[in-house]
Amino acid sequence: MNERQTSSGSREVTSSQAEQTRTALIRAALNLFGQKGFDGTSTRDIAAAANANIGSIAYHFGGKEGLRLACAGFIVETIQRIAGPAMAAAAVPGEGERGEAAAMAQIDAILQRMVGFIVAEPQAGEIVQFVLRELSHPTAALDAIYAGVFEPVHRRLCAIWAAATGEEAEAEETRLRVFAIIGQVVYFRIGREAVLRRMGWSSIGLTEAARITGVITENVHAIRGAVKGRSS
Repeated sequence: MNERQTSSGSREVTSSQAEQTRTALIRAALNLFGQKGFDGTSTRDIAAAANANIGSIAYHFGGKEGLRLACAGFIVETIQRIAGPAMAAAAVPGEGERGEAAAMAQIDAILQRMVGFIVAEPQAGEIVQFVLRELSHPTAALDAIYAGVFEPVHRRLCAIWAAATGEEAEAEETRLRVFAIIGQVVYFRIGREAVLRRMGWSSIGLTEAARITGVITENVHAIRGAVKGRSS
């Protein structure tokens, strides 16, 4: 066990055990807040789901509101870890057509990574549910997610799209197009049950995710073709 005996004979929780408890509380809260909402979830519910003492919520987070903010921090860290490598790659290693092709190749890689996580990973369901709750009833947790994920990821995608098309990165149409592209991916998570039934799939695994990625990638390339055709 991750505890040690003190001189008085009592047991002291180690940092490793404390971190495990903290993580378990965040995961439990993320799931319950997404399912039942913040007001509909009690600290007792969270502690029971995490198999933790109810007092550990106040100890680690200062209370339920602090736990909600910790959930937002967990989401930011998770998305940054997954999206980071694809986003950080150089968008344009050359100029002209070669540079545009390289930027589109990066967009293709980002789409594959996004679908692989958002659509196929079970953990993403908890994150999306939590974020949807925050989008419908914004709190400081949404502010943290927006600042840590939404805005920087969107800005980066706009810059890559601009490199692939010649459009201005911060033009209104560019920002709207990038939202539309992201929306195509997110729909397959929030509309998951409808997709499974209509497609006759029992689940969305690697094979299904690859098919979804292929269709979205075709759509994105078609949008780029239309943009390039209009500007030529």
